[in-house]
Amino acid sequence: MKSLAFVGELIKNRYLYLLVLPGFIFFIIFNYLPLIGLYFAFVDYHPFAKPYGLTSPFVGLENIKFFLTSNNWIKITLNTLYLNFLFIVTGLLVQIFMAIGLNELRIKIFTKSAQSLMFLPNFISWTVVSVFSVALFATDNGLINGFLVPLGLSPISFYQNAEVWPALLVLLRLWKGVGFGTIIFLATISGIDQEMYEAAKIDGASRIQAIWHITIPLLKTTAIMLFILSVGGIIVGDFGMIYALVGDNPLLRSTTDVIDTFVYRALRIDGNIGMSSAVTLFQSIIGFIMVVGANYITRIMDRDSALF
Repeated sequence: MKSLAFVGELIKNRYLYLLVLPGFIFFIIFNYLPLIGLYFAFVDYHPFAKPYGLTSPFVGLENIKFFLTSNNWIKITLNTLYLNFLFIVTGLLVQIFMAIGLNELRIKIFTKSAQSLMFLPNFISWTVVSVFSVALFATDNGLINGFLVPLGLSPISFYQNAEVWPALLVLLRLWKGVGFGTIIFLATISGIDQEMYEAAKIDGASRIQAIWHITIPLLKTTAIMLFILSVGGIIVGDFGMIYALVGDNPLLRSTTDVIDTFVYRALRIDGNIGMSSAVTLFQSIIGFIMVVGANYITRIMDRDSALF
């Protein structure tokens, strides 16, 4: 009977299920089929071991030991956590600030134009951004040093100074991605009942007070949701960004080398696919634990703001 009810449901809402079908196929192909590759995290992978390397000898946890016994794995892990923490916190704060600022503007043409200009960098690849960064930060002919030298100041060797790159990465990340997050918070603000602001105005509240006591508290749930989702990837470095901007520069590795760039170098030099798969599995497990932990803490503090 249940099978007949299921078939009847498919027939009744067939057009809705057809709309869902492309997304379902996408997730199957790109999110679930790749899970087969986790097998290689536990074997000494040989691509010519037929079929498709599946008969490679089982080595257990030896692949993850390659990473955990490396000389600087702790430093690399701390760099990954530190940079992602900066990205998450600064991103949320700036997105909320920009969304509130745009919402308070009364010149609609300017607001729409600002949204479009803020959203545009999201579509620019990190490879193109790296070209901009070289034009800005190059020691000899960079734009910034081009302003400093005529003023009698010493040029800054950005690509030889590792200490400045966490701040530079945060700024470039904000420039590229803050517009997308701002749209999310603007959509949340647009859903707030305007009668609440009118009541606050009648009670004598200023616009700043209305923002502080109405807008920001009502953005809390969205901010917490985005934070929990972001925490899941806190152990995963943004390889595309960091490698495009920094590359293999050994002078900058002390502050910019993350797990993903380390694994890429090891894979490129040693060709150890098993090790790279093991580290990816390690990142996924830690990310899952952190999402569940962050959600658990949220449920204790505010049950309504938790994801599950």
